[in-house]
Amino acid sequence: MINKKLNLFKTLTLLLTFAVLGCKTTAQKTVTTTDSKNPISSNLKWSERMALTLMKKHDKSYMIDDSKAPNWDYVHGLVLHSFEELYAKTKDAKYNNYVTDYVNTLVKEDGSIDSYKFNNYNIDMIVAGRLLFNIYDTTKDKKYLLAMQLLRKQIEEQPRTPSGGFWHKKIYPNQMWLDGLYMGEPFYAQYTQVFENGKSFDDIAKQFELINNNDKDPKTGLLYHAWDESKKMPWANKETGKSPNFWSRSLGWYAMALVDVLDYMPKDHPKQKELVEYLNDLAVALVKVQDKSGLWYQVPDMGTRDGNYLEASGSAMFAYTFAKGANKGYLPSKYKAIAAKTFDAMTSKLVKVEADGSVIITQACAVAGLGGNPYRDGSYEYYVNERKKDNDPKATGPFILAALELNK
Repeated sequence: MINKKLNLFKTLTLLLTFAVLGCKTTAQKTVTTTDSKNPISSNLKWSERMALTLMKKHDKSYMIDDSKAPNWDYVHGLVLHSFEELYAKTKDAKYNNYVTDYVNTLVKEDGSIDSYKFNNYNIDMIVAGRLLFNIYDTTKDKKYLLAMQLLRKQIEEQPRTPSGGFWHKKIYPNQMWLDGLYMGEPFYAQYTQVFENGKSFDDIAKQFELINNNDKDPKTGLLYHAWDESKKMPWANKETGKSPNFWSRSLGWYAMALVDVLDYMPKDHPKQKELVEYLNDLAVALVKVQDKSGLWYQVPDMGTRDGNYLEASGSAMFAYTFAKGANKGYLPSKYKAIAAKTFDAMTSKLVKVEADGSVIITQACAVAGLGGNPYRDGSYEYYVNERKKDNDPKATGPFILAALELNK
């Protein structure tokens, strides 16, 4: 009897051991499979799905836009600002760490910034400075303050047109591009609010005034890609200095610049209402040329012309601007619904989801400009024939920002 009980005990023990080992093996196997493929859950908000896609492709944040080496650049400033906003929403440290890794890779102990060339007076290089405010506020490490002061010094010395507008770059004399309003003014506005008691708000407003007064088309209410105050560039209209065509992304840069600058300009400042008026005028003009799908064309007023296409980056920028403008009360509430329609059109028409859950935005213009070598004439044919790039950062950053404003 005792032997039978002993044998039964041994058998049960052996079976239990196999069961435990089997469970452990299965669990380990599941974890390994999950870690190796790292699928991005479709249950997450679009903002996180896009951010995780970028982190999956680019182990280090400086690799955004397929950069091979660390580079202080506006695309990193744009995308990582969206990560800052995502961190503020989710409190998930990995998004904040992705931002700080970029900053700490580029900013040195003396406040100098690797790859940044002060004497180029390239206003594109200012926007990444927005990433410095939070990290300085958190750490109080002087190197971040010194880096901000360096960028502020560039603004102070930036060459200006006769009317007082910032040149886009040293190599583009007397030219203001819509892009430049986003590149320079949000950093400038935040800096003057935080460190200068708002002393430069009039100068910031002046940049928008100059563009609004000199670059707007009175018929459509849209603004041209750029304005040459000297009227000397071959692309510039000899009477007005305006470039030949509208470009969705340049209008998107301008729109985002307005809603972001308004974060810092006090409501009782004499110029605040003026900027809100510019934003409302632009919103009205943009809706008039919006495609029935909810998206915008690369050249927004020529949707039916051969070669034109529904473009992702400009559409994402408008979705963000409209949603934030409505959320903040700068725009009527109806623009939130317009933004939602645009975002939904992006996810249904311009977004592909890979087997691993990665989110891919298609139909994004990779780059467009004016002048330079080879020469860019600003013609319709020029804009519609520039190359496209999937998940171009000028689309992914605004996509995350729009998703956050819409809680998508």
